[in-house]
Amino acid sequence: MRARDNPFSSDRVLRVRYRLHGLTWEQFLARLAHLRFRAAIVGPDGTGKTTLLEDLESRLAALGFTPKPLRLDEDHPRFPPGFEREFFAQLRARDLILLDGAEQMSRWNWWRFQRRSLRGDGLVITSHRFGMLPTLLEARTSPELLAEVLEQLLDTAAQPGFNQTQRLFQKHRGNLRNVLRELYDQHAALPHA
Repeated sequence: MRARDNPFSSDRVLRVRYRLHGLTWEQFLARLAHLRFRAAIVGPDGTGKTTLLEDLESRLAALGFTPKPLRLDEDHPRFPPGFEREFFAQLRARDLILLDGAEQMSRWNWWRFQRRSLRGDGLVITSHRFGMLPTLLEARTSPELLAEVLEQLLDTAAQPGFNQTQRLFQKHRGNLRNVLRELYDQHAALPHA
């Protein structure tokens, strides 16, 4: 199977957006405003934190903010030398920092980053751990959410049976990103039609 024909190819997976369950975007943004635009999206790997932060960016821009997205991860756990000094020197009112992967920072670096972020109008982070900022949303997954995502990717209501979905969900401990990677590999191994 060619990569572009795989229903779990990265271009198709990236079209799957975060699903807010139990609240609307208006309620989500009102909650963020109540927290003075300084809050955390918290959850384990593969629960959609990065996707939610990406989706939040355009909504904040529509409210008149200038989003400033930043990212840290296991491969890049710190910013390059001099980056923060230059970044914060240019930070202005109405700038709102969106930091993906805040848990990568040491306590000292986090404290310093958070203090310096006060120059702007907000700071929204994603993190694997609670307590860095007030929690805006705890990102969670479920077998039902996985089934919805599979239905969207397969463009049909015919999806792997619930037992298959449940098995994959449990195998990957709720990490939907890893489930989709496994399904990509399975489909890539299928004989060409």
